[in-house]
Amino acid sequence: MLLPVVTAVISVLVWWIAAEARYFPPSSFPSPPAVWLGFVSEVQTGRLTRNLIASFYRVGVGFLLAVVLSLPIGLLMGQNERLRAALLPSVNFFRALSPLAWIPFAVLWFGIGDAPAIFLIFMASFFPLSLAVLAAVANIPAVYYQVAQDYQLTGARLLFEVTIPAIMPQYITSLRVAAGVAWMVVVAAEMLAGKDGLGFAVWDSRNGLRTDLLVCQMFVIGAMGVALDRALVQLTRLPSVRWGYER
Repeated sequence: MLLPVVTAVISVLVWWIAAEARYFPPSSFPSPPAVWLGFVSEVQTGRLTRNLIASFYRVGVGFLLAVVLSLPIGLLMGQNERLRAALLPSVNFFRALSPLAWIPFAVLWFGIGDAPAIFLIFMASFFPLSLAVLAAVANIPAVYYQVAQDYQLTGARLLFEVTIPAIMPQYITSLRVAAGVAWMVVVAAEMLAGKDGLGFAVWDSRNGLRTDLLVCQMFVIGAMGVALDRALVQLTRLPSVRWGYER
C-alpha cells in the first residue's frame, strides 16, 4: 500500500528539483509550491468548485443518457439477428468517428453552454456501450438459456434474472472505459464550446499564462477521473453483478 505513496513523493521531489534548477522559465514550468498556492486560491474563490460541478453535471447527464439508451439497443441487437444486421454497420461507423468531429455541429445546433458538451459526451459513450452490450449478450453460454427454459423463465424474468446479470461483468468494464472517454471529451468540449467547467478553466489559464493554475487543473481532472472509475467499480458489489462474476 505504501508503494503508490512513495512513487508520488519521489515524482513530486523530482518535479521540485527540476523547477528549482531553472531549466525552464518559472512561467512555463511552475514549482509544486506555486501549484499548491494556485490550488488554494481556486478553492478559496470558489472557482474550482463551480467548474467541478459544471463538468460533472455535463458528464452525468450525457453519460446517463447513453447508458439508459444503449442497454436496450444493445440487448435488442444481441437477441435479434435482423435488427443486428440492420443497425450494426451504422453503430460501428459512428463508434469509429471521433466525437470531437461533432464539435462544429454541436456549437451550431446548441450554442455555447451545457447542451453541446452533453451532446458530445452522449455521442462518445452511446455507440461503444451499445456494442459492448451486443458483445456481452453474444458471449452468454447457451446452457444458461437451456436451464432457464427448464425453469420456464420467459419474458421479463428471463431478461432480469439471466441475461442482464450474465452481461454485467463485461458491461461494467465497458462502462469504466466509456466513462473515462466521456471525462476526456468534456474537457475538450468545454475548451471549445463552454463558458465554465474544468476544460474552460484549462483554456482560460493557458490564455492568461497562469501555468500554476493550469497544472492545478490538470491534477484535478486526473484525480476526478480516477474517482469516477472507482465509483463505477463499486457496481461490482451488487448481488446480481456478483452472480455474473461467479458464473
